[in-house]
Amino acid sequence: MRITENNIRRTLHTVLCLIAASLLVVGCNHEHKAIPGTPAEYSQKQLDSLKFAEKHHYSVNYNFIVKADSINLIRQQPEEVMGRMMTDTVTVYRHDHIAVAEIRIIPTDSIDSVWVQVARDQHTFGWLHETSLLQSVVPDDPISQFISTFSDTHLLVFLIIISLISVAYLMRTMFRRNAKIVHFNDINSFYPTLLAVIVALSATLYASIQTFTPDAWQHFYYHPTLNPFNVQPVIGMFLVSVWAIFIVGLAVVDVVRNILPTGEALLYLCGLASVCAVNYIVFSISTLYYIGYPMFAAYLYFALRMYFTRFRCAYICGKCGARMNKKGRCPVCGTMNE
Repeated sequence: MRITENNIRRTLHTVLCLIAASLLVVGCNHEHKAIPGTPAEYSQKQLDSLKFAEKHHYSVNYNFIVKADSINLIRQQPEEVMGRMMTDTVTVYRHDHIAVAEIRIIPTDSIDSVWVQVARDQHTFGWLHETSLLQSVVPDDPISQFISTFSDTHLLVFLIIISLISVAYLMRTMFRRNAKIVHFNDINSFYPTLLAVIVALSATLYASIQTFTPDAWQHFYYHPTLNPFNVQPVIGMFLVSVWAIFIVGLAVVDVVRNILPTGEALLYLCGLASVCAVNYIVFSISTLYYIGYPMFAAYLYFALRMYFTRFRCAYICGKCGARMNKKGRCPVCGTMNE
């Protein structure tokens, strides 16, 4: 029995020694790594690349998708183009995926000093000015593509016209039928009011970012994320408001479905969507001219006052259980509640 215990102890001792030796060997490799906090050494080319990426938000190997009908790429070098030499072109088309292969700065170019070489594949590549490139492509990311589509001027004009027509029609229909609608003939739930206010706040934040920190939005456009804690604080606030719209929107659908019949619930949700669309259009445009801030404060006061003074039911009838916004006669059974 003693021999067995001694053998076990020796075996454990040997294993521990091997583990310790392995750790020491691995630890020796850290001598070749940079000490944390020590400035890294970069070549001049790497420093120029980092400065370009910081200012332009993209660099070599960045991926784009062509959104224009086509882009003509010049096969020859930029210096040959500026020297008015004969050049050949190759064409890439809409929805083609291209990558940045090289970036060159030519200060003597009066049109655009930045030339970018992009490639679709090994046989399809060429040069063009940065301004021409960025007007014809979109970053290869679904979020960036959504932002690009939603920011299109023609689409915005179309949405504004459709939204105004829809709101006018729905408002007319609802008032004639005395239907439920947020702010004016609301239901006993704070979620619809909260959703409309959050949409207005989100539009105000978006316009504020475009006005005061456009570079932060440009960086977010080229490197998008849905994580509000992995971006600049102002972009994080906007992402939080977007997530809030999604979460509160789900709550609104569930509440309205439980309070109103199916037909009235669908009409109410359509009216709420129209109000939210108008809020987005009005506050995103008015904030660009700085009048959106007092308008948002006034709208917030109006929305909260309307709900808490007219539509919030803080009491329940003692006889039939119907909700009441103030004490007195029950509107359902007529019982006096004191």
